[in-house]
Amino acid sequence: MENKTTGNTRLELIRGDIAHQPDTDAVVNAANAQLRTGGGVAGAIHRAAGPGLEKECRPLAPIKPGQAVITGAHKLPNKHVIHCLGPVYGRDKPEDQLLADCYRNAIRLADKHGLQSIAFPAISTGIFGFPIKEAAGIAIETIMNTIPELKNVRLIRLVLFAEKDLEIFREAQERFSKPDTP
Repeated sequence: MENKTTGNTRLELIRGDIAHQPDTDAVVNAANAQLRTGGGVAGAIHRAAGPGLEKECRPLAPIKPGQAVITGAHKLPNKHVIHCLGPVYGRDKPEDQLLADCYRNAIRLADKHGLQSIAFPAISTGIFGFPIKEAAGIAIETIMNTIPELKNVRLIRLVLFAEKDLEIFREAQERFSKPDTP
């Protein structure tokens, strides 16, 4: 586990399963536009939450790339699920900005709802094809730049399923933490 504290908020990187984060107020679903059960992260979260999650999502859909919406967590141990539609790499433009919007909008939504902790998967890096190294840099930079505006969120956790993905996110965090040299 890697931690970096900025102000009152800690960024934590762990290897794990996004659907099993019982100590966070919210988990982020790497959603599809219709907020339905799918593969990957969306499938894992919907399976763990039960059918009530998809039913609650129906009136909120469709969402656009970069947008975030919040629901209850149903059978998940969390209070909420924040659903974000990440960009499809090579199709949704500008994909880097839309990916940053996902992270920023989800964090702001958690903060607005008074939540103290939020756990993210690596958004758009699965079937949506976003290169993991580029996505990691965007995620870390966006999170670190959003932290100063937060009033409630004290923990932002990035949950990476594979060890190699965790290493890539750690490297991105190290790059972000190092001052620029002339």
